[in-house]
Amino acid sequence: MNVSKNKVVSVLYTLRTQQGGEIVEQTPEDKPLTFLFGRGAMLEKFEQNLENLSQGDKFEFHLTSQEAYGEYNNELVVDIPRTVFETNGQIDTKFVYVGAVIPMQDNHGNHMMGTIKEIGETSIKMDFNHQMAGKDLYFEGSIKEIREASEEEIEHGHVHHEGKCCGHGDGHCHKDGEKGHCCHDEGEHHGHCHKENGEHHGHCHKDGEHHGNHNGN
Repeated sequence: MNVSKNKVVSVLYTLRTQQGGEIVEQTPEDKPLTFLFGRGAMLEKFEQNLENLSQGDKFEFHLTSQEAYGEYNNELVVDIPRTVFETNGQIDTKFVYVGAVIPMQDNHGNHMMGTIKEIGETSIKMDFNHQMAGKDLYFEGSIKEIREASEEEIEHGHVHHEGKCCGHGDGHCHKDGEKGHCCHDEGEHHGHCHKENGEHHGHCHKDGEHHGNHNGN
């Protein structure tokens, strides 16, 4: 069986941002990246480099930043009113701190992950660029397993794990911006192969609630 559309593919890989450089991400042997091939969940060029490979085959390839997550966009660094993150006038510092990655939603319903860069008295600066924006990606690994997808998986457009439905059909393993618990064994999230979800539009909400727009108006 070869890697092709509507096959469930499990891969082990090591990711670097420069050839022979420091490892950014590595899948453990017992926690491969598992996805439904050819359904838009993964980076297009990532899938192209795996197509027609067989179980046990090894791979090694390079994606430019343009083929991966694009160039870093300063316009995606925005100030959001502090009130968006407050509960009863306070922010929960267990979840809201510099460096925290928080699920957000724009006024078109697109889910986005934002990284907190600064916390001010009236606003919080967030970066909605992908963590790998502006970086080349160097992958090497192997195909661990290939299987036929079930009719339900094909209908839903994503992998089911132990009979459970993984998120919704938006082309990601995340559900409402959270790490998936189905696409990867034991809820493991492999973050640098997935296709970005949605565009950055004016308004930003937290947990699905509307709290004004990015410029605080």
